[in-house]
Amino acid sequence: MTKKLDTSVEESQTDAAARRTKGEFVRGVSGFRSSLGDVHFPADPGRYHLIVALNCPWCHRVTLARNLLGLEGSITLDVVFPNRTGDGDSVGPNLWEFNPARVATLTGASLPECTPETGTGKGYRLVKHIYAAEGSNEGSLPILYDKKRKRIVSNESADIVRMLNGQAEALGSTLANARRPDLYPNDSSLRSEIDALNDAIYTNINNGAYKAGFSSDQAVYAEAFKNYFSTLASLEARLASDNRPFLTGDTFTEADLRLFPTLYRHDPVYYVRMKLNGARILDYPKLWRWLCRTYALPGVAQSNSLDHCRQGYFGRSWNNVIPLGPFNPMPYPEAYKHPDLARSQ
Repeated sequence: MTKKLDTSVEESQTDAAARRTKGEFVRGVSGFRSSLGDVHFPADPGRYHLIVALNCPWCHRVTLARNLLGLEGSITLDVVFPNRTGDGDSVGPNLWEFNPARVATLTGASLPECTPETGTGKGYRLVKHIYAAEGSNEGSLPILYDKKRKRIVSNESADIVRMLNGQAEALGSTLANARRPDLYPNDSSLRSEIDALNDAIYTNINNGAYKAGFSSDQAVYAEAFKNYFSTLASLEARLASDNRPFLTGDTFTEADLRLFPTLYRHDPVYYVRMKLNGARILDYPKLWRWLCRTYALPGVAQSNSLDHCRQGYFGRSWNNVIPLGPFNPMPYPEAYKHPDLARSQ
């Protein structure tokens, strides 16, 4: 029996080459899909390592989960530079690199969050080398890595988030069970609701932003643009229906976590870079307050950097010039500390 495609995790690869040739952005499928907690990868504190790019929203999912679940002390972390290698690189262009000394054009200085590669014990310069050690040609991030077995566990962000949530206590969370959020509670009705939200958010918001911004076909862009803003309007109405604080009610779940990285980037980056200039999140009062409410949760602000986002997205545009705004009504991410800004617009 053919496995049913989980459209909350990946998109159909049918005719992918032809679709890309026509100008559509088609996201590939992650190849490493092992599970934490099985006989090969037991959920032991201090054993696992994450490799991320802070400009990448898929990586942002896992840094959010790591922080929200109290795993900062038990899962180590490496951060690549937000722009990939150039044409003059000795190995090749468009590769993620560990280069903490590289200067960002946005700031004129190195980015303090960037690290050397520390997870494998090899001090690799390129993420490509970590995959090559496994005999793989992949090069994507994030990576969840087993420091004991020297193996990649998973490079699918959706799987990593769910594994970290399910194994948080065994992995050494510093948060007591009563204080730690359960991103995917063991309630069939709630899980069905989260799954439905995940599907719409992935298809129309997370991946939809890339369909709009990185496709070169006008019709593909227009469809993605329409679906993106239609889904934002639906989520705004959902929050407004009973003034709920989060998408499924009173508690923060996986659906909120999946939505946050895209909306965090929308006003300062995606509005321009992804050609999603139909509206700002600031123009949706309920979503704006949801965004600010989520940003205020412990560990969320520390899970990412808009300097990395601006450098990563605009630093690979045709002229590599990075916009300095927006500064009205105030600069980002400072704006995320002010939920009442939406009321004044």
